[in-house]
This record gives sequence, C-alpha cells and structure tokens, in this order.
Amino acid sequence: MRYMMLMIPSGYETAEPGTLPEAEAVGPMMRYNEELQKAGVLVAADGLHPPSMGARVSFAKGFPEVTDGPFAEVKEVLGGYWIIDVGSLEEAIEWAKRCPGSPNETIEIRKVMEMEDFPEDLQKAVTGFEEMQARKAE
Repeated sequence: MRYMMLMIPSGYETAEPGTLPEAEAVGPMMRYNEELQKAGVLVAADGLHPPSMGARVSFAKGFPEVTDGPFAEVKEVLGGYWIIDVGSLEEAIEWAKRCPGSPNETIEIRKVMEMEDFPEDLQKAVTGFEEMQARKAE
C-alpha cells in the first residue's frame, strides 16, 4: 500500500519567494530519506517551493480562474512530501514518527488510491490509467 506523507510547515504559507530550508535541517532530513530508501519503502520524495511562487486554478465559477500566490485565505500549505510503500497505516505512522521534524511541522498521512480501492464500474472508467502511469515513469 502506498501512503503519502505530507509535510505541513507552520508559517510556510507566508514565506517569501526563494525561501529554502535551513542548512542544519537538511542533514538530518537527508539521513531520514536515506533510511527510508535503505528500508526499500521510499517511492518518491520532494520539497516544494513556497506558495508565493505558485498559482492556483479554481473552477468555482464553472471555468478556470487563476490566482497567483501567495494565497491570503490559506492557513496551511505543503512544504514537501514522501510517497512510501508499506504494509499498513500503522507502519506509515511509525515512519512519520521517525522524521526529524521541527516543532513547527506536522506530517499528514494519506493512503494513495489503488485500483483495487475502486468498485468495478470505476475500474472500467479508468481503463488505461495504470499503463499511462507506467509510461510516465519511462
């Protein structure tokens, strides 16, 4: 089962463009990432630039509307993520607890939807999706 661990750093929603993690935090995080990799559970991991460098596309009015960052109404934003492949939510929680996070960081854990999570009618509706995902990785 794949789980996404979402890093939510408090205050990142107002970070200036180009804000980067502090150097002393990078070493412990890299060791944690290497531990995930050596255990064979790491699928992907990336940090994200602050919202001030991004944009949002909403469809509330029935058409795409673009808002450039930062986003005034946002209280929490993602700073990065890991995708891990483990046997259970409990195992994902144990990995998240090992993260060298700081007091202003929270990790949210969400199960990635797998094909077997969908009923048969939805599986038929997404026919070809798994092949598309495989081609993307090439």
